[in-house]
This record gives sequence, structure tokens and C-alpha cells, in this order.
Amino acid sequence: MQKKILIGTFLLLIFSATTLMKPCSAVDTLTPEDFKLQSFSKTIDFFDFARAYAASHGKTPPPANWHAYLYQNYINVSGFQLYYSGLINITAGEGALTIPVQSFIEHYKTPAGKDVLTSSSFIMLLAFNDTVGSLRNNFPDINDNLYASFSLGLDLTDIYGNAAKPALSSKTETIPLTQTADNTWEWGMRYTNLTAVWWRMFINPLDPRFEALPIAITTYDELTFMYKLTIDPNNHKATVTAGYVVGRMTNLWLIFWLLVIPAVVHYNSTGAYTVQGTKLSDETIYQFLENQHIKMSIVLFQNSLVLNDVTKSTFNNQNVTDADIDVSSGTISTQAGNEKIFDANFGEKKTYSLYNYTADPTETNYDTYNAITRTAARPGFARNPLFSMHVALLKYLPLIVAHIDPPLYQKAKDHILDMTYADYFYIISYPTYSGFKVKHDPTYTAYIASTATTPPLGTGILGLILIGGIIAVAIIAVAIVFKRRSAKTPTVQQAPPPPPQMATSGT
Repeated sequence: MQKKILIGTFLLLIFSATTLMKPCSAVDTLTPEDFKLQSFSKTIDFFDFARAYAASHGKTPPPANWHAYLYQNYINVSGFQLYYSGLINITAGEGALTIPVQSFIEHYKTPAGKDVLTSSSFIMLLAFNDTVGSLRNNFPDINDNLYASFSLGLDLTDIYGNAAKPALSSKTETIPLTQTADNTWEWGMRYTNLTAVWWRMFINPLDPRFEALPIAITTYDELTFMYKLTIDPNNHKATVTAGYVVGRMTNLWLIFWLLVIPAVVHYNSTGAYTVQGTKLSDETIYQFLENQHIKMSIVLFQNSLVLNDVTKSTFNNQNVTDADIDVSSGTISTQAGNEKIFDANFGEKKTYSLYNYTADPTETNYDTYNAITRTAARPGFARNPLFSMHVALLKYLPLIVAHIDPPLYQKAKDHILDMTYADYFYIISYPTYSGFKVKHDPTYTAYIASTATTPPLGTGILGLILIGGIIAVAIIAVAIVFKRRSAKTPTVQQAPPPPPQMATSGT
């Protein structure tokens, strides 16, 4: 019985948007008054918010059975505001789906009085292996085999109860917002036993594309995002340390397509099997990934704007927008005029930790290796059809803020959350991998004015732009679901082998 349900779930992941996760039930409301607080932490249903707005403004609301549950954290100190959004799950009436969408927006004035809005967004995991024609060893480039991941989640508890479950049972935990010291806050999200679906991806700027049928499904024991914000108004700095944990890969279902019929090999820590459970070989998932020279990376993008000024992001005086530059050893700085407004620092914590499960199943000890961070040309990502789903529902953004018309909003609404206007894309590569647990933590610094009285945000533009940040997270996830639901399944050539609630609290 378990094998039949596992096979059915496997095919469901490939061809359908309907999943079996239980939708989030604890939902808070978000009001303009919230933005006057020093901080808050809430779980909200974005589509409830959108439906209420549509009803009062004569707009067409999203369907009643659409829900997008988002974990929201807000800090508002010394004239600096940070707004974080992380997706818990979404539903269209039949089960729910989770995708690790993470973003934070910062708003502040610089020491010179410039009005700044920045956004930092995690896009996806990107596995790769080098080819004979690789341009950059140990780093994903246009000549490499690239495998793009959209991570999904299922929770099969309602079906299996306390009985043994198939491997595709995942959960999402919100790590509470806590003030750990004066002007220091920490929070995060953890997706456990997370499922990821992989596609071949091509990032040639002249022909960005992907293969329509997925080539692998994997599970990880976790994908965790931890954030620490430290505000130092006397030194004009607000620093976010973003900790990323890509957990150990526990299962790999390698898919070989015979027209539209999948043939599947299942790898785990004991060997390779058919989906029915017949053992094919003793090659483990970690040996397979090592033998195929599979390496891991993460893809992110950064954006910023300044009212009445133009921004420029550089590394050692080189413009990084649409450029391929190794920034591993230092900092990308964003300026407006002659004033530095934002830094993304990769050199201060250049190394990552790798926990070799085969050598140490307790994952207590780790080795350190150098991460490789490079910027990348935007078109290969921003214009790739794979990401058309990320912007397919941007039409909902004006639904919330169309009645607002301040200058900062007019400049922000079409740019701050749009990948095609990103200051820069950057990829952090972890070349020594083998499917084991990776930990890494780059830092981001905003250059802020000294201590100031924070204006009420509830009726101002920033509060509504921040709410727009909620929408950006929700629409990415919902677009993925409904893009997949409506897409036709084309015939393609066989793909080459791929890589392989805690409660919230406020302060």
C-alpha cells in the first residue's frame, strides 16, 4: 500500500499542483497600525487581505479558495525598517503546497538624507557539474550542466497518522522573532524533509530556457533560513547576517523519460532501487553525486532604489550589474551619487561548513571549504521562461496600492521586486558537496542615518510598499502552482542524468 501511494505521489508531483499538505490554520490580520509598532511577528493569509481590498474598491478578488500563508516579521527602530516575508504554504482548495520563498525589504535614510529602499531575495538551489568546456571551474556557467530546483513540500500525516510514512512528508516551522540584545533581533524558517523537483536549465543570455519535463526529485532533511539583524545607529549601520542551511540529501529519484512515460531509479543512503523496491546496486546517493561530480549553489538577487538618484553596484570599481565577476574575496557596494548606501559582504565569511554524514552520521563535526561567489548576467535568469511563473501574477500588486501615488512608490512599484531590474544576480557555489549538509552565512549592511524619530508607517507609502513585499512572496508561489496546472506537457528528448509550527512571537 505504501509503495502504491508513493508512486502515485511521485507522479502527482510531476504532473499536478494538487498536494496533500494541511493548510496553515493560525492566521493573524495585518493593519496599518501595525507599522507604528517597534516590531511584530505574524502569520497572515495574503489572499484574505487581497479579497478585502478588492471588495472595497470594486476590483475582481482572487478566488475564495485561494490562500497564501506567510510568516511576517517587522522591525522598526531608529528610522530603519526591515520587513521579512517567508512562505509557509499556499492552497487552491485541495491540499496545500510549500515553496521556500524568502525575501526581506529594508527602508531607511542615509547619513546624507537619501531615501533608500532595498530588497534581498532567495530564488532557488542550483546544482551543476563542470563540463570540458566550462568557463569557470567549480562554478555554474553557461557551458555547464545546470539543474534548477523548485523546492516543494508535502505533509502526509493526515493519511498515515502515526504509522510509517513515505519519504515525501515535510513540515514548515517558523522560528520566532526574538530580541536577543539591545538593537539585535533573530528569526527564521525551517523546512524539514523538503522535496525538490529539478529541471535542466540553460542561462545563455541569448537563449535562456529550460527543459519542460523534470529530470529528478530529491528530498532534504532540512532547508533552513536564519536571520540576525543588528542596528548600530551611532555607527550608521544596520547589518543582516543571513544563515543558510542546505540539509543532507536523503533521497534521489532519477527520472529517464520514454516520451512522456517516466522510468525511475531511487537512490538513498543504502543503495539504488526501482520504485517498487528492488535493489539495483550498492551505489548510495552520496556515491552517485560524487561520481557524477555534482556540486551545489544558491541563486539570489539584490535590488535597491533611491528617490531622485541613480544607484550603482560595484566590486573593486567594476560594475557588477549584468557582469560575471568573482566577488568571493570582498564586498559588493551600492552607491547613490557619491554616498555608499548598501554592502553585500562575502569575503568576511568566505568559508562554508560541510557535514560529512558518511563519516559522521551525527553531523557533529564539519570541515570548512571556500565558497565561490560570482555575479551573473541578468538575462539568463530574469528572462528565462523558467521564471516567467515568478512574475505571472504581478497584476495583483496594483490591486493593493493603486490608490497611492507618492514619488517613491511610483519609482518602486515597477522595479524593486522585479528580477529584470535587479542591481545584480549572484550565485554562491559550494563545490565540495556530495549531498551533505552545508552551512553558510553572508552579511548585508545598510548605511543608515543616526538615531531618529521613526515616522508612523500605517498611513504612509512605506507601509504599503512593505505590504507589496508580502504580495511579491505570495505571487511567486501561486504563479508556480497555476502555471504548472495550466501548462501542457510537451514531448522532449530524454534528459541527461541530473544531480541526482513552532509558534511565532512578537516583541
